[in-house]
Amino acid sequence: MKLAEALSIRKDLQKRIQQLGQRIQNNVKVQEGDEPKEKPAELMKELDACLAQLQRLIWRINATNIRTTNAEGVTLTELMSQKDVLTMRISTLRTVFDAASSSQDRYSRSEIKMVTVVDVKTLGKQIDDYSAQLRKLDIEIQSLNFQTDLAQ
Repeated sequence: MKLAEALSIRKDLQKRIQQLGQRIQNNVKVQEGDEPKEKPAELMKELDACLAQLQRLIWRINATNIRTTNAEGVTLTELMSQKDVLTMRISTLRTVFDAASSSQDRYSRSEIKMVTVVDVKTLGKQIDDYSAQLRKLDIEIQSLNFQTDLAQ
């Protein structure tokens, strides 16, 4: 199995676990004299099986990520941490950009005028550059995911 397939299965399992949790919650209480639509004990068994499968899959994905390197010898784990930090950087800079770009409505000259103290144009260029880096990094990670066999 390729790493990309395992990641897809992990996502499906996480969704399934969440749905099972909700189904269990929906069936733990019923009106006196009624039966639940689904048996919570059976749902709990299914939940346990999914959680065990997820734990094993996560371990295999993590083992694969730490062993897999790109052409420069950087591990997939390190590439993913770079992607996470770059995503955070872009998000933070976009928030700053939005705040700096917003206009101020003044109803009279006596109101305090706010001025922008950062170069909005330069900040926008930085965001564009970081976004290009993020796209390139994401493509590299996706490529490795589709080429790499999952660790046993």
